[in-house]
Amino acid sequence: MKEHTGTNKNEGLAIQAGVNAKGRLFLIPSPLGDNDPAEVIPAPVLAGLSRFRTFVVEEIRTARRFLSKAGLKGKIEDLEFHELNEHTQDAQIEGYLKLFDGGNDVALISEAGLPAVADPGAQLVALAHRHGIEVVPASGPSSLMLALMSSGLNGQCFAFCGYLPAKNEERRSRLRQIEKISASARQTQIFIETPYRNDAMLKDILDVCQPGTKLCIAADITLPQAYIRTKKISEWRKDVPSIGKRPCVFLLLA
Repeated sequence: MKEHTGTNKNEGLAIQAGVNAKGRLFLIPSPLGDNDPAEVIPAPVLAGLSRFRTFVVEEIRTARRFLSKAGLKGKIEDLEFHELNEHTQDAQIEGYLKLFDGGNDVALISEAGLPAVADPGAQLVALAHRHGIEVVPASGPSSLMLALMSSGLNGQCFAFCGYLPAKNEERRSRLRQIEKISASARQTQIFIETPYRNDAMLKDILDVCQPGTKLCIAADITLPQAYIRTKKISEWRKDVPSIGKRPCVFLLLA
């Protein structure tokens, strides 16, 4: 496996596109959990993975495991990986522009689900747009949309709030704010949390939100142990689940 060692150019493509041409950026979805990729990723997307030699990924080990399960087992050592996560410096991301030289196509993969949505990979997508590089999204699982469609809440008017503040009082204040927004606009509010703070988040929701507000908890989406339930806050207070460190999406409708 090659890591941060420069561009692996496809000479045939470079001849067709011209030596100064840029390749394209392909946004490749990955499973939300330990699924067989064939269960959740369209077959044409999986079949097309073998054409890429250059990958920008959130975490190399996770990406290697996904690609191996997706049909590239035994070929991983020939691939070139570059990391892009919360620790990646801006200058390093700018340097990734060279990966597209000579018409070389690059694949972007997140830790889970769709890349560039609540994901640092969005910085590479922005770089591509600034430099006129074509961006090609591929179909795959989105925990946010799967949670929304299975929540029974308002799917015509909704907002994704990302991560709420980590500090307790700031988080509670933000929860009160988004509940008011939801009530005034009849808008579903979607947010996520670092898994080890899931239960603290749920406690704050149940403490500060109004009894009639609806809450959907959607954990381990697409996995056999998936847990997706929508109830009023008053009902959740009578039977509080332990989410633990399971990947989870929260949805509110006041």
